[in-house]
Amino acid sequence: MSDLLSEQKRYYAERAPEYDDWWFRRGRFELEPEALARWEEDVAEAEAELDAFRPRGTILELAAGTGLWTRHLVRHGERLVAVDASLQTLEVNRARVEGQVEYVVADLFTWEPEERFDLVFFSFWLSHVPEGRFDAFWGTVRAALAPGGRVFLLDSGAGDTAHTGTDQADEQETRSLSDGRTFRIVKRRWSPEELAERVRPLGFKLELRDSANGHFLLGGGGLR
Repeated sequence: MSDLLSEQKRYYAERAPEYDDWWFRRGRFELEPEALARWEEDVAEAEAELDAFRPRGTILELAAGTGLWTRHLVRHGERLVAVDASLQTLEVNRARVEGQVEYVVADLFTWEPEERFDLVFFSFWLSHVPEGRFDAFWGTVRAALAPGGRVFLLDSGAGDTAHTGTDQADEQETRSLSDGRTFRIVKRRWSPEELAERVRPLGFKLELRDSANGHFLLGGGGLR
């Protein structure tokens, strides 16, 4: 598992320059008009859901990546800390985001929060957490939450095929870069009901749902 997670980390560092092509459906990720409309509808739905959740106070973004969601979070709270294992992706993030953000380069499987936050946010990260690290990750989330703090997450929908790798088995996918190199990563797709039930014994109560066209799992909550 350590080797797999190291390979996953390398993949996202190498993918930093082209990650946004997937999100904006450019190049090899281009969609036909009808499929693109469904994708964009779900993106707009996710953005609206985050706004409706009303992030406030101090915000911690885990696996902040290239800033696609950092740019939204920075408009809300009083202070934003963004953590990611890849310096390369955070450099893209920094160039994109207008506003004050404190950036931290750290591996989320070993990083420990030194303070508490009103909101912990993570997008397209939980599906890369293997079962053997799942409880520990949510322990990190708990340690980062201030009293009354909340969690919001966004991830791939269980039935989403917009970015599916090959050789799916045993929590793994094989992903390729535009230059043809391939990497193994962890990929676990959760249904809203499965995930809400899985985190309940860990002390969290989450209200989750799929986006209208099934691309995303989204929602939030807090400690029980």
